[in-house]
Amino acid sequence: MKAGRITVSTRHFEVKEIPTPSATIGQVRIKVGAAGVCLSDVHFLDGTLKPGYLEGDEVTLGHEVAGTIDQVGEGVANFKIGDRVLVIAGERNEKNQITTLGFDYDGGYAEYVIAKESLVVKIPDNLPFEQAAIIPDAVSTPWAAISSTAKIQEGETVAGFGVGGLGIHAVQLLKIIGCKKVIAIDPRSDARAKALEIGADYAFDPSDEELKKHRGLNAAFDFAGVTPVRKQALSLLGEQGRLVIVGIANEPITIPNDMAFTYMRTQVLGHYGSEAHHTEELVEFVRAGKLNLAKSISEVLPLDQAALALEKLEKKIGNPIRIVLRP
Repeated sequence: MKAGRITVSTRHFEVKEIPTPSATIGQVRIKVGAAGVCLSDVHFLDGTLKPGYLEGDEVTLGHEVAGTIDQVGEGVANFKIGDRVLVIAGERNEKNQITTLGFDYDGGYAEYVIAKESLVVKIPDNLPFEQAAIIPDAVSTPWAAISSTAKIQEGETVAGFGVGGLGIHAVQLLKIIGCKKVIAIDPRSDARAKALEIGADYAFDPSDEELKKHRGLNAAFDFAGVTPVRKQALSLLGEQGRLVIVGIANEPITIPNDMAFTYMRTQVLGHYGSEAHHTEELVEFVRAGKLNLAKSISEVLPLDQAALALEKLEKKIGNPIRIVLRP
């Protein structure tokens, strides 16, 4: 089968032929219908991110995957051949290590992918694979940050810095749960326009002086992974406001003024990834008609053009929210 593989030591990526895997005990094999291209994949290629528990020096990229089960291993009780599913992107193993699909073991830039039964979720028949594939990570990461880390409540006021692949879904999810005011902040005019289209109440360039009029927010999210964002976000928070850091800058976190920080009882929270129940909750949102991801798919490319998809995402060509590969 074809697979998009990275050699970790050299960061060389290519789509090439490898043996088609088979499901073993407790596993299913999925014929990939779509695989999302994430900025984490770009950061894997440029060396910013590295696998923590990969055995060997080569792995198939892709942690956002949906498709159809075409082989069921021994002991699998809840799935059958033909089931339409998505794959949860990661898990905590028996050694309490978080391992991730497409980083620590082979992912979905391929014609087939192997997954444990416990990491597979059935999807509605009316949910296209292209949209289902991006739920793990692109949608589940902001949802976990919103619901579990920040514990955002109906009626709160929130800002999101960086409305790309993660932030744009945060806007939609914040409106779904009933936030009173959702502000999108991004230097790109096309990204701001998209945020307003998807439901943001306001959209600002970070240099816009009008932004200061919205001080006193309950929470702010850094989806950009940019150090200056954090200083600006802290300045917008009200009493007991929460700054949730999702984007990775790989730099120290600095609190500009400890007096203001302590007086206002500000909180700084780190967030990474999501858990299985977040993905399952989002599938139910889709099933209930609350969440529509149709506008999230910027482009669909064949697997052979995976390198081009990664380049387009890295250089922000065409303001991509999610580029999706189709084998």
